[in-house]
Amino acid sequence: MIDFNEQGSELTFTFQVRGVYFGIKGVDAFPLEARAEEVPIQYTPDEWSDLIGYLRPHAEDPDGSLAAWTKRFVAGDQDQTVDVLRRMLAAFPSQFSYRARETEGTQTPGETLRKKSGTCRDYAWLMVEALRRLGFASRFVSGYLYDAALDGGKVGMTGSGATHAWLQVFLPGAGWLDYDPTNQINAGFDLIPLAVARHPGQAIPLEGSWFGEAKDYLGMSVNVVVSKVGQFIDASEEDQHG
Repeated sequence: MIDFNEQGSELTFTFQVRGVYFGIKGVDAFPLEARAEEVPIQYTPDEWSDLIGYLRPHAEDPDGSLAAWTKRFVAGDQDQTVDVLRRMLAAFPSQFSYRARETEGTQTPGETLRKKSGTCRDYAWLMVEALRRLGFASRFVSGYLYDAALDGGKVGMTGSGATHAWLQVFLPGAGWLDYDPTNQINAGFDLIPLAVARHPGQAIPLEGSWFGEAKDYLGMSVNVVVSKVGQFIDASEEDQHG
C-alpha cells in the first residue's frame, strides 16, 4: 500500500525486464516421432505421469458446443497431427473477430464460441481445451509478442505491443511447441514466454486495485525491443494514472 502526502498530476509505474531467449525457426528442425504423427498421440507412461495435468480438460462443456467444434478438425479421418493443428489455427481468423478487452478474466471456451469473438487469451484458452479433448497435452502461455513492424512505427500484428497469450502443445520428438491462434504463428522468435500454466488463472503476472475516478486511468503501454535476434530482449511495461 502506498500513501501520498500531496496531490500529483500523474502516477507512473515502470517495469523493465531483460532476458535471453532463443527462438526456433520452423518445426522441421524437430521431426515428430512416429507415435505423434496421428491423432490421438501415443504418450508413454512416463510422459503421462508428467503431462496428466495438461491432458485433462479443465473447462466444462455443458451444451456440448466445444466438443462439436473440436470434432470438425478430425472429421473424415483427417487425423494427421500437423494438419489438425494447422486447420485449427486457420479457423480463428475465419470464424472469430478479435475484440480487445481490458477487463480481468478469460472467457470460457463456450462463451468464445457463442460470441464468435474474443481476445488473445480467449483464443488461446479455447484452443487449449479443444486440443485436450483430442488427446493433446496443452498449456496456456502468457508473455510478450515481439513485432519488428513496430520498430519502424508501422502497424503490427494483433496483440503486439502488449501482454500477449498463446499456447504450447507437447509433441513427442519435438517437445513443447508454441501455437498462437491470434496471429497463426507456430514458430520463430516473436513469442516471448514469461509464464506457462494449466489454466489462465494461474498465469496472472500482476494484479492489484486502486481507488479513483474512471477517467483517471490513462492506459498501459508495453514496449518490447530485441537488441540482437536470439540474444537480449528488453521488455518494459508502463502503467499510468492521472
